[in-house]
Amino acid sequence: MSEQETIVVGKLGSSYGIRGWLKIFSYTEEADSIFAYSPWFIQVRGQWQRFELEDWKRHNKGYVAKLKGLDQREDAQMLTNAEIAVSAQALPALSDEEFYWRELFGMDVVNAKGYHLGTVTDMLETGSNDVLVVKANLKDAFGKKERLIPFLEEQVIKSIDRTAQRIEVDWDPGF
Repeated sequence: MSEQETIVVGKLGSSYGIRGWLKIFSYTEEADSIFAYSPWFIQVRGQWQRFELEDWKRHNKGYVAKLKGLDQREDAQMLTNAEIAVSAQALPALSDEEFYWRELFGMDVVNAKGYHLGTVTDMLETGSNDVLVVKANLKDAFGKKERLIPFLEEQVIKSIDRTAQRIEVDWDPGF
C-alpha cells in the first residue's frame, strides 16, 4: 500500500502486559473512533503491513489494543512508536460543506481582492480554532513567505472550492 493511499490516524505506544497488547495514541477527533477502522496498516522496517484488530479496551486515561498475530510481548515491542494508518477509502464520506484537512493541503489561498497569499502546507490546532499554514514560494511584496491564517468559517474563510483547489479568505496580505 502506498503512502498516498493511507491516512495516519494514530500511533502505537509501548507494549502492555505479556500477551502482545500495545498502548494506542489516537489522532482521530473522537479517540475511540480509531477502532472503527479496519484493517490497520503499520509501517514495519519501511514497509506498510496489514494488521487486523483482535480486541481493544480503555485503560486508565487511554487505550490498549491487541493485534491478530501478535501474541508475545517481544513481538509487540518491535512495533513501539510505529504509526497506524488506514486506507483513505475507509474514511467516511463527507457532505459538500465538510472536508478533511488533507484535502486543503496544496490549495491556493487568495484574498477577496484576488491577491495570492500562497499555498496551504499545514494545519495547526490551537485549542480555540484551527490555523492554516500558508507558504509562498518566494517572499511576496509584503515580505511574507509564511502566513498563519485562522480557520474561522464565514469570518475569515469565505469559500473553499475543491474543483479549483482554491480557498478565498478575508485577510490583509500585510499580516
